[in-house]
Amino acid sequence: MIRSELVTMLMRDHADLSARDIEKIVDVFFDQIVSRLTADGRVELRGFGAFSTRARDARQGRNPRTGETVDVEAKRVPYFKPGKEMRARLNV
Repeated sequence: MIRSELVTMLMRDHADLSARDIEKIVDVFFDQIVSRLTADGRVELRGFGAFSTRARDARQGRNPRTGETVDVEAKRVPYFKPGKEMRARLNV
């Protein structure tokens, strides 16, 4: 599912809200997750899962086009751990 499909589904389920309002709600939801993760936080949605970040060390990478070695800086990457309820529903 992509973002526009989510907005369309919410519009179908909540006809009393305008498309602009639903888009704002979706934007705020995702923006809050990102801002919390940026601040080294964790976002837990009970029954769904938890978003967090993990540190990746600096390393030597390889340019796939030329084959030359390049330095890849250390960085944080997003991580999602599905909740118990989600895992149970996926493995019915």
